Amino acid sequence: MLAGRRIVLGITGGVAAYKAAYIARTLTERGAVVRVVMTPTSTKFIGEATLAALTGTNPVTDLFTDADPSPHTTLAAWADAVVIAPATASTIAKLATGESSNALIATVIATEAPVLVAPAMHTEMWENEAVVANVAALLQMGYEMIGPEAGELAGGDVGIGRLADPDRIVDAVEALLSRGSLGGLNVIVTAGGTREPIDPVRYIGNRSSGKMGNAIARVAAARGAHVTLVSAAADPDVSGVIHVAVESADDMASEVWSRLAGCDIAVMAAAVADFRPSNAHPSKIKRADGTPVIDLTPTPDVLKGVSESDEPPFLVGFAAETGSLKDAAAKAKRKGVDILVANDVAQAGSGFGSDTNQVTFFYPDGTSTDHPLMDKDDVAGVLWDEVVRLRGAH
Repeated sequence: MLAGRRIVLGITGGVAAYKAAYIARTLTERGAVVRVVMTPTSTKFIGEATLAALTGTNPVTDLFTDADPSPHTTLAAWADAVVIAPATASTIAKLATGESSNALIATVIATEAPVLVAPAMHTEMWENEAVVANVAALLQMGYEMIGPEAGELAGGDVGIGRLADPDRIVDAVEALLSRGSLGGLNVIVTAGGTREPIDPVRYIGNRSSGKMGNAIARVAAARGAHVTLVSAAADPDVSGVIHVAVESADDMASEVWSRLAGCDIAVMAAAVADFRPSNAHPSKIKRADGTPVIDLTPTPDVLKGVSESDEPPFLVGFAAETGSLKDAAAKAKRKGVDILVANDVAQAGSGFGSDTNQVTFFYPDGTSTDHPLMDKDDVAGVLWDEVVRLRGAH
């Protein structure tokens, strides 16, 4: 997807600048043509010769010493995308105010290409009121953002502010250039299997791990969406999204339905229990008391509630089946979805907890599209491509 794409890699003056060498190499390995523009301070952290060797061209470090009389406008017009990694608090402030005092900022201000910003700084700086305001301003202006992440920082500190993983940054550049860009859209994703309490110890549940929903949320965030992940799965390990933890179907329905205002796309990937015990026991049921009788009652239909809302978003439902997928076609029409993603969880590689999935997209008009076995991140990418295609056709 990056073959032949022209990427400007901007590097600013932070300790994480050394990771830009890996980003440059990975971009070129994926087929991109990379040119580098550096702030003067960044050259104190990584050498120009290193970047020149990795990309095949000398970095631009100054507006006036380059052979090109206008290097910033040349780069700006040449770029298919610009990625700034790392982006310091100083550079973020300059971008927010348009203060083009160096070649990097001048290039970004002059370009019409999408710009991905990967901040890296100490926690106290990232949480500073001025930095928070500047980041909000960049997002409002249409800049894409990835990270920062929590982890080890310079000087042995630990906290939020670490540069996003370089491979994730390259993935985000690739997603930015794909036709599935979701920039600025508000997305709700559900994930995991709900737990319906029998007593304080036991519950009725299912085997869903939440991996598919997590992948959908992760890819959407990488493509620029503002993502809320309502998840019944433990430790979703998805950065760049708002995570709302739930347990039961009632919890999930309440959290999803209350967030529908302003939602553009909802992807209901969670495995929501269809029934719950009518009355959960307040204390643990003892074996000595004999076999209990558990009366069941239906849970809220979260998907149906979304489809029947006053202003329903573009809606994607999921159906985990065993064996035949024939019921999925009828469900796609009955549930009021735009796409129903169905898979056979009894099939090797498509079961709960696997890292891969083989899915079929079903549509309300009765048509369907089969997809091969893929990593769940790739399934998520194909799904988002299809969502964007269908929304554009409406």
